[in-house]
Amino acid sequence: KLCEGILNILEKDTKTSCQVACLEALRILSRDKKVLVPVTTKRNMQILMRLAKLDTVEDPLARVSEFPVIVEALKCLCNIIFNSAVAQKLSLELNLAAMLCNLLEKCKDQQFVDDIKCFDLRLLFLLSLLHTDIRSQLRQELQGVRVLTQALESSLSIRWTEEYKAAEDHDRPPLSLQETDCAIEALKALFNVTLDSWNVHSETESHQFRYMAAILRHCLLTTGPTEDKTEELH
Repeated sequence: KLCEGILNILEKDTKTSCQVACLEALRILSRDKKVLVPVTTKRNMQILMRLAKLDTVEDPLARVSEFPVIVEALKCLCNIIFNSAVAQKLSLELNLAAMLCNLLEKCKDQQFVDDIKCFDLRLLFLLSLLHTDIRSQLRQELQGVRVLTQALESSLSIRWTEEYKAAEDHDRPPLSLQETDCAIEALKALFNVTLDSWNVHSETESHQFRYMAAILRHCLLTTGPTEDKTEELH
């Protein structure tokens, strides 16, 4: 009942601070699988997707003041999808992966969006891990390899000297914690999406995988903010 009450408040147009507080409470509650059973409905998923700016035709990143709401809504969706098989099935029905790819592409070259990007990538990782149909959809329909590879390239701030050769800057400072976390989530999602890609059929795919291999090489030469984070990245 508490979760339903929170979602009823979130369905209305309330202040940003109220939305963030409600979403933070829902995120904590959504760690409990028993609590999720009555809450995991199409309507409630759509409320969270709307708050995460996944279903908008307008620019989802137009207002920086709304970024905390987007981040908390994405965190809630991560918990719910991880803990609920019903939510995983609804994600396919609601075309969640396509909306996440769209938001991820909108994050390109934007400022202050590292948290949004990180939890978007984490949600794509979870969907591709837990639902084989979404994994296939990402690979075949949504150009997931390209979208995720570009997200990884952006997180690593790569500069190219040749088509498949990244510039090596030995004096470059380590990645920030946010950049490292985004890169790690992109790598995890890429692993799932390319898991069955042992047979490359087209010139476009061949280019995509050579491009990804160059980025992965650069990744191995990159350091994170701590030794543990560098190890996790590698």
